[in-house]
Amino acid sequence: MRKVAYRLALPPSLDIVHDVFHVSQLRRYIRDGNHVLDDTKLELRPDLSYTKKPIAILDRTTKELKKQIISLVLVSWGR
Repeated sequence: MRKVAYRLALPPSLDIVHDVFHVSQLRRYIRDGNHVLDDTKLELRPDLSYTKKPIAILDRTTKELKKQIISLVLVSWGR
């Protein structure tokens, strides 16, 4: 019998995603140097978490929801 589903080790930031995938949903990974993150400037806490800092506000808009005006802001986040 062939395996048709794989359980992937996902990072904690994707803990809301189901970790079992059918082989038809997967693609072979092609290594790319641009995918490597530079963590030398990252200040980690003892629990291995860090604080994201806003870099810039990219867009602002307002929406009306149930007679309330809500401000929406698109923020570019950095490390």
